[in-house]
Amino acid sequence: MIFSSLTQSGRYAELHPLFQRAFDYIRDTDLFNLAPGRYHIVGDDLIAIVERVPAKTKEMAKLEAHRRYIDIQLVLEGDETMGWKPLADCLNPVSEHSTEKDIRFFHDAPASYVPVPPDHFCIFFPEDAHAPLIGGGGGLIRKVIFKVAVSPAQP
Repeated sequence: MIFSSLTQSGRYAELHPLFQRAFDYIRDTDLFNLAPGRYHIVGDDLIAIVERVPAKTKEMAKLEAHRRYIDIQLVLEGDETMGWKPLADCLNPVSEHSTEKDIRFFHDAPASYVPVPPDHFCIFFPEDAHAPLIGGGGGLIRKVIFKVAVSPAQP
């Protein structure tokens, strides 16, 4: 897991062939004018998902993990906290991995919580279970989740 500010995104662009494309999209796009939904930036290899949803309590948020995609979760507006735990330490799955949705949920509690203010992001790799959308006061969270294929088909 990586937690950082957008001002430091250049440090992480070299970690994956599509990270720079994601950070360019953030820089070149008026994200506040995008309607909630899915935006294919590079086919199915790089997808932006815009959300504006109510925050959850720590008790409501479930850890999740993905196999096919790395998440770059960028907070645009609201107070979001994200839970984290190494996937190898998650021992209480809700169900089997859904290949179709590339997700598996866990009943396990996060090992730590990271407050993520606007203009900051977390990168979650397949070995990172994460519980997003935790917030206080039931406010709305506006964010963009970039789904980055672990093994992209396109350069």
